[in-house]
Amino acid sequence: MAGEHTLTETESAVAQKLDGLVLDFEAMAIASNLFRAANAVRNHMERTVLAPHDLTWTAFVVLWVAWIWEPVETRTIAAEGGFSKATLSGVLTTLEGRGLVSRSRSETDGRLVMVKLTPAGRRLMKKLFPKFNAEERFVVANIKPKERADAADMLRAICLAVKTD
Repeated sequence: MAGEHTLTETESAVAQKLDGLVLDFEAMAIASNLFRAANAVRNHMERTVLAPHDLTWTAFVVLWVAWIWEPVETRTIAAEGGFSKATLSGVLTTLEGRGLVSRSRSETDGRLVMVKLTPAGRRLMKKLFPKFNAEERFVVANIKPKERADAADMLRAICLAVKTD
C-alpha cells in the first residue's frame, strides 16, 4: 500500500466513478500499474542498493549508460535515461566532483561533450551492479520464472508503442 487506500480499494473506487463510460479498463489498469510498479522499483532500489553509495536513481542511470557505452555523448545519456539535459548536467557535475566520471569535448565535433567513467567509477559499477541485480531478482520474485520472458516482452512492447525518437 503506497497511500491511504489499497490498490484493490482504489481500483474499485475508480470503477464505480467511471461506471457508464465506455473505457478500456484493462488498458487503464495496465498503464496505471506500470506507473506504480516503476515508482515502487525505483524507490526500493534507491533505499536498498543506491543509498549506501550516496546515489540517486538518476545518478545510477548515468553511470550505467556511461559504463555500457563509454565514451558516450551527453545527449545519448539523456535520451537513454529519459531525463533532460539540464538534469543530466547537474548529475554529471556531482558525479565528476566525486571522481566517478569525466567529461571532455568530442575529438570529431567540439560542440559535443563525451562522458566516460573514471577507474573509480568502473570499480564502483563492478561492485554495485551485482547488488543491484540481486534486488532486480527480488522485485520480480513473484513472477514465475517461465513467465518472466513474456513479462519483459510486454514491457518492451509498451516502450516501443510510446517511443518518441
